[in-house]
Formats: sequence, structure tokens, C-alpha cells
Amino acid sequence: MGLVDKLRGELIDIIEWLDDSRDTMVWRFPRYENEIKMGAKLVVRESQTAVFVNEGTVADVYLPGTYTLETQNMPILSTLKGWKYGFHSPFKAEVYFVTTRQFTGLKWGTQNPIILRDAEFGMVRIRAFGGYSVRVADAGMFLKDIVGTDPQFRTEEVADTLRQMIVGRFSTALAAAHIPMLDLASNQDAIGNKLAAIMSVEFRPMGLEFPQFVIENLSLPPEVEQAMDKRTQMGVLGNLNQYTQFQAANAIEAAANNPGGAGEGVGLGMGMALGQQMAQSLGQANAAAQQQPPQQQPQGPPGMAPPPLPTAPQWYLGVGGQQVGPFDVAGLQGEAAAGRLTASTLVWRAGLPQWTAAGQVGELAGVLPQLPPPLPPQG
Repeated sequence: MGLVDKLRGELIDIIEWLDDSRDTMVWRFPRYENEIKMGAKLVVRESQTAVFVNEGTVADVYLPGTYTLETQNMPILSTLKGWKYGFHSPFKAEVYFVTTRQFTGLKWGTQNPIILRDAEFGMVRIRAFGGYSVRVADAGMFLKDIVGTDPQFRTEEVADTLRQMIVGRFSTALAAAHIPMLDLASNQDAIGNKLAAIMSVEFRPMGLEFPQFVIENLSLPPEVEQAMDKRTQMGVLGNLNQYTQFQAANAIEAAANNPGGAGEGVGLGMGMALGQQMAQSLGQANAAAQQQPPQQQPQGPPGMAPPPLPTAPQWYLGVGGQQVGPFDVAGLQGEAAAGRLTASTLVWRAGLPQWTAAGQVGELAGVLPQLPPPLPPQG
């Protein structure tokens, strides 16, 4: 290799970065001991920013585009190098490419539960987890405050720091929101948007911003969730006594359809439970009956059960085309005295085939008013 070829290999004339990863935030161009040729091409692609650093000091920053490196478009570096009247020789400087696209799919979560005061449930413990995206908003600030001299800075190097700060801000924001526990799920988007704005303000001096913050889940301790499930079941079941009777009846029916099987024992147990419940109901009825005054029962011959008491017939009247009643005998006497029951009034009781005039029903003869017969003709 000749001297010219050797010198040509030591000079850099194209500076660019083709990112083949999905988690690299900052990449330093591998200049090593080579010098950058004055007039070299700098290619900055979309979602990239190029930063020139001279002896640890951030100099010029380049947005997406293609540049020919000259003293005119390197004003800060020219000042640092002392190039007052133009410069055409090779120079040394570190070039960092910073990715400005969103880094998505980053996860966060509360390692320990957050203790909140709820108006309905009192003190509760809540865990939460979700995802977020982060983006470099100021490449120079990000290099100075976070990256330093790291030649290849990845998201995993800052993820732990971001996660700790997110959890701290999340706890404060959730407590200050004063949202009832049962309404947290419906307010997850609002809380996430608020936290994204808070985190962007917090990390702005470091050159970062948070375009998106998502709360995927808010959960309670298992024992609290079980208690809430039982409370929900009670609300759905309503009357527990009726539900128990219904379940017992279904179990007995299922056992009857499966004789000799395991359901027989289940049906027997449910039948005993239902019997006990019926016995309790009967006991309550008996206790209520004991509080009522005893009724006089007819006495029969010794050693024989008394016959049932006869029931008085119930009568219905047809008055003015309307059915009225029922009436017992005393009631019919009152209707007759008022003039609403006469011999021509239609009456009916159980056992009569149809409505019949009261004068044609022999058992009402003593109820109807007794009118004198017509006078005999005068001869």
C-alpha cells in the first residue's frame, strides 16, 4: 500500500448510521484515531439527530438531511477549534447519532402496593402496571445529562431509572385524583394522559418526553377481590331463602333422575336441609298461632274426632245488571231490608245451575220480605 492510499484510509469522507436495532438510543460513530476530512458528507436520516462533540463539549447539532462539512455549517465547532479565517485540513471530533423516534413497548409496574384512602371502602391497597413510550426531544441535553461517553446507549440502561420515577409520580397522581376505587377503571385513560404530561415536564431537563402512558390494569389484593365477589353474588341472588329452596329442589330432582348414583347422597342431604327449613317455617307458624285466642271447637263423643264445621253458603245478587256479593244469610237480610233483594232479584250460589229469581229459591223464603197476598175480589 502506498503512502497516498494509507492517508486516504485514515481520512473519513462519509459519516452516517444505518440503525439495525430497535433499542439503541445513541450510537457514536467509530472514528477511532481517524480524522474527518474537511468537506466530508454527513448523512442524517429521518428520526435521527447528529451531534458533534469536541473534547467533551457539545458543539453543532444536525437535523435530518445531507450536509457538506465546512466551517460555514459548523459555527460552534469552528469557534471551539479557533477556525477564524476558514479551515480546510482534516480535524478530529466525536460524532453521536441520537434516535428521535418513539421507543414503544416499555413496561412499568408497582413492585409494592399503593395505599389509598377510599370513601366507601376505607384504606385499600392497589397494584398497577402498564406501558409507556419515550422519545429524545433534545439530543444535546440527553447526551450531557444521561449518555455521557457511552458509545452505544440502549433503552435498558435508562429503563430502571424511568420506571422508578414513573411509579413515584403515579402514586402521587393517583392519590391526588381522589377518584373512588370502583371508578378507577373508567378513568384509566385520563390518569394516563395526566401522568404523560407530568413525566414530560419532569424529564424535559434531561432531553426526554413521554408521548404515551398507558395503565393496563389496576388490581386489589386477592382477599379484597374475593370479598367483593361475594358481595356481588349477594346482590345478584337477592332473597337467599328463596335461592336455597330453589337449589334444594333442583338437587332433589337431579338425584331422582340418577338413582343409586352419587347424586342420591347429594339429594338426600339437600332434602334434609329443605326439611329442616320447612320445619323451621312450621315452627314459626305454630308460634304465631299460639299468640291468637283459642277458638271453641265442637265436642264430639269421647274417642272420636269432631266433624268439620259446616260452612254457610255465599250468595251473589244481580242488581242493576251488576254482580254484587258475596253475602251470607245476615247480609241477605240486610239487602232485603234495604229493598235491594226482592222476589224478582236474580241470585246465585255454588250448587245452583244458573241465576234464578230469589222468589223461586225455597231456602230464601225466610229472608225475603213477607208481603200479604192480594185481597180477594169483592162480590
